[in-house]
Amino acid sequence: MARTFYFFNPDTMSFEKAKLSLWGIAKRIIWLVATAIAFAVLVLWIAFYVFDSPREKMLQRENNELKEQLQIIDKRLEVMDIVLEDIQDRDDQVYRMILEADPIPLEKRNPWFDLKTRYDSIAPNETMKLLMKIDLKTNQLLIKLNEERKSLDTLLFLAEKKGDMLASIPAIRPIKNMYNVTSGFGNRIHPILKTWRHHTGVDITAPRGTPVYATADGVVSRKQPYSGYGITVIIDHGYSYETLYAHLSKAIVKPGQKVKRGQLIGYVGSTGFSLGSHLHYEVWKNGKPVNPVHFFVSDITPEEYNAILESSKIMNQALSP
Repeated sequence: MARTFYFFNPDTMSFEKAKLSLWGIAKRIIWLVATAIAFAVLVLWIAFYVFDSPREKMLQRENNELKEQLQIIDKRLEVMDIVLEDIQDRDDQVYRMILEADPIPLEKRNPWFDLKTRYDSIAPNETMKLLMKIDLKTNQLLIKLNEERKSLDTLLFLAEKKGDMLASIPAIRPIKNMYNVTSGFGNRIHPILKTWRHHTGVDITAPRGTPVYATADGVVSRKQPYSGYGITVIIDHGYSYETLYAHLSKAIVKPGQKVKRGQLIGYVGSTGFSLGSHLHYEVWKNGKPVNPVHFFVSDITPEEYNAILESSKIMNQALSP
């Protein structure tokens, strides 16, 4: 049933039946529609900006959990970086010092100052800023770890080389349980000419046939010794070291043969220009003779070393040239 509208006419002081035009109807419809739209917009605004939907609440909770996890990762990265810096310090200040290697320059260990992250093009918010920070720290840590890995490879190579070098340095006595030398290194009276001459080694008295041992790893040299040295063994140890064992009664190693520290190489004798049974022992470094007593370090006590050192200082006659 159609509704009838009335309005009050003040001129006649009575209610009269309203006659609506098409425009009037249209205005009412527009007003109703506008009111409905405004109400709907208000409801939607309240729904989106005042109250969170269940999905939004779930996403917010997940975002908070993600931020907490990222913060934990960030702190762990900081701890890892501190540990790595400690390893780097030991590398530079201890291991490389022992192995006689230069420290790695700081700019080589830390070449990340101009690094950019993969998230730079994304508008930053709190979570993204944290993610960008973690990404940068991770890249830094990877670079430092890779540099330290290369450094440790180098140190391993140097350590192996250092081990070979240490084994090639004369470090034991050529005759076991020797406690003094008959004639030391330096100016001594020549046994034949009876004049002061430079004695390039030490003379160690011992009975004929006493075993003589190599004092370091090396290869028996093909060099020809001084003719007055009699039966002689010369060992090239590499790393600029050589040792000479003269006046032997017998040599049991041959030129080109590899020997190890402590290996038997011959026996004490008195061959060549010699005044008695003894071993003439020399150590050469960079082509120059050095005092062999200073290399008696590995199989000797401090007391024994002091006794040998004092006996080597006595100005006497050498037993061989």
